[in-house]
Order: sequence, then structure tokens, then C-alpha cells
Amino acid sequence: MSTPQPGIFAAGTRSHHHLYLDLDAAADPAAAFAALCALRAEATTVKGVNLVAGLAGPLCAAAAPAWLPAGVAPAVDLVGADGVTIPGAQHDLWLWLHSYGPDAVFDVARRVATGLDGLATVAGETPAFTYQASRDLTGFEDGTENPPLDEATRVIQVPEGRPGAGSSVALVQHWAHDLAAFDALDDGEKDQVIGRHRITGEELPDDVRSPRAHISRVVLEDAAGEELEIFRRSSAYGGVLAHGLEFVAFSADVSRLERMLRRMVGADDGVRDHLTDISRCAASGWYVAPPVEAFVTGG
Repeated sequence: MSTPQPGIFAAGTRSHHHLYLDLDAAADPAAAFAALCALRAEATTVKGVNLVAGLAGPLCAAAAPAWLPAGVAPAVDLVGADGVTIPGAQHDLWLWLHSYGPDAVFDVARRVATGLDGLATVAGETPAFTYQASRDLTGFEDGTENPPLDEATRVIQVPEGRPGAGSSVALVQHWAHDLAAFDALDDGEKDQVIGRHRITGEELPDDVRSPRAHISRVVLEDAAGEELEIFRRSSAYGGVLAHGLEFVAFSADVSRLERMLRRMVGADDGVRDHLTDISRCAASGWYVAPPVEAFVTGG
């Protein structure tokens, strides 16, 4: 079995930086991927910064076709109940850097941007940070539903025998929080947004938890009653004027993440996630996170 990019699981880092790049019109996809391979090796072995690289489906098809899972297409707008929309904002490359401090991450982010000059251009970026003990800015612990690390590889990697075996599908989203609206809720209403006690993380009982609570909408099961798991690695971003969550989720397939998004906005049943009352998705993209072996062979 192939080895997932270590930065997907690396814990304890406090400073994060998300870069979104688009290939230049005349750029050779293979050349861009080769440059990325060299930059990733430098970041992880010399600079000590975790660098997780994600390729949009078309770029992966052109530069590393052996690692392309089925169904990874550019993100499009998803419209749900009450006009709530998850807007597609697809880029060719998504790079997630994280380390012990913002200076190290900043230096590598600049190095990546200059190293891809003439091949790809930075279209957007989000410096981010770990808030308290891996909590969202609302105070809820992030990643509570994550599988244990010894099971996470199985959850995120395409199994052998399928297209792109060894790769992971990554969903990356930019959510803007309305903390004033959240702060105006009483404690019970705050708990119902996610469906957990905000301080303890304890899940609310089924007969108490709102059908619109976040976990009521996104915790899914298959036909056998087994939970369809994903692996989340989100981080907070922003300052006083604008802030929110840079949401990152990894899965072995697109379908379970798509189902979660459709349920969040009530696209099929009109039941909208409480989270969309206090947070707005401003951008969403799908990426392929190839395993380590892809960067050693250059595709």
C-alpha cells in the first residue's frame, strides 16, 4: 500500500498556511508537478515544514494520471434550502503548510510561490492557526468524529484495485463565521448548532438533539449501519473583522463528502444544517492528495 503524505496526520503544529494556485496559460502540467515535487522535498526535509499538496482533477489527469481517483471534478456551486449556497472556487493546486511557528511557514510559502513562478500563480491564500486545543472559534472541539490514527489511513486512501489507489480525495472550504450571531444564542441553542455540549464535547441524546444539528446532518451510515468516516484537519483563520474556519477533509472517495454537503444545505430534503445559520461557505474545491510515492517518481 502507498504512503499518505505525512502532513495529513502530523499533529501539534500551531501555524498553518493555505495557498491556492492556478497554472499559467502556457505552463506544462508535468513541469509544474516536477517543480512541486522538488519544493515539497525541500520543505519537508530541509525546512521542517509539513507540506500537503493537492491537485485539481484535470491537473492530476495531465501530470499524474495514475493517481487520479474516480469522480474528482472541479467544484461547482451547490444550492440548497433557502438559497444557501456552497460556491465552487476551484484552483489547480492547493498547498497546505503547517509547522511550529508562522515565521517558518511564511518562509516556505514564499519559497513555494517563487519556485513555481512562470508555471503557476498564487490566486489566493489563507494564513491560519490552531485555536486553543484544536477548537473552532465557536468553542467546539474540531475533529471529534475523526477515526483513530491507526484506522485513518484506511479511511482516506483509495483501496487497491480502484482508479487512483493510494491517493486521497481532499475537500477544502473557506467558511466565514458570524460570531456575533453565535454569541447571541443561549447555551442550549449553541449546543444545538453542532449537537454536542460545547465545553465537554459530549454528544446530545437523540431525543434532545435537533434534526438540524450539524452531526445530525453529516454523520452518515452505509446500508449495513456502519459510519461513513472522513478525516478532518481544519484550522481557524482571521482577526477581529473577519474570521472563520478553513475546513479540510480527506476521504477515500468523493461520494460521502458530496452527500454530507448536500445534507448540510438541505439540497434533497429541505432540512438545512444549523451551522449554516451562523457560518457561510465562501469557497469550495476538490483536490487529489497523491501519496508520497507520486512525488518520488514525479507522477
